[in-house]
Amino acid sequence: MTAAAQASVESVLQSLIRDVPDFPKPGIVFKDITPLLEDAVGFRACIDALAARVSAHRPDALVAIESRGFIFGAPLALHLGLPLIVVRKPGKLPRATESVAYQLEYGEDRLEVHADAILAGRRYALVDDVLATGGTAAAVIGLIRRLGGQVACAAFPLELGFLDGRARLHEVVTESLVRYG
Repeated sequence: MTAAAQASVESVLQSLIRDVPDFPKPGIVFKDITPLLEDAVGFRACIDALAARVSAHRPDALVAIESRGFIFGAPLALHLGLPLIVVRKPGKLPRATESVAYQLEYGEDRLEVHADAILAGRRYALVDDVLATGGTAAAVIGLIRRLGGQVACAAFPLELGFLDGRARLHEVVTESLVRYG
């Protein structure tokens, strides 16, 4: 994708991302992606741009994080003709799982993947909606590596650069379409 085309896509995406002040609490400016999802042309442009970025890293499969990562991971997997592996909250997957714990602002959470989904030596692209602090993505990267997979890249439509989430991604190539701060 040329620099001009990338700037055009970024401009379209920025126009479809709404700022919601004081949500979920005072002082936070929430980046609302629902207008992007409601605009078929903009959403297609987003998926096409993610596909161009992710395909350059030659993954064997995509790994999407519950729940909003599924929104972008599923059409991206279809577009690229790749398998989609889902990482979910505990108790949501029916077969044997492997899990990872990670820290939240006030406590700890866990995520799970089917134990047989990540194959040693295969290359995986991690997909989620927003790169903020990087804690969730870093945990899933660790899980992929623990199961023997290689992380080809991590991809996000949005990045909140001022939160420096890239620093937590263990030197994984990180692609984002729109970066704030």
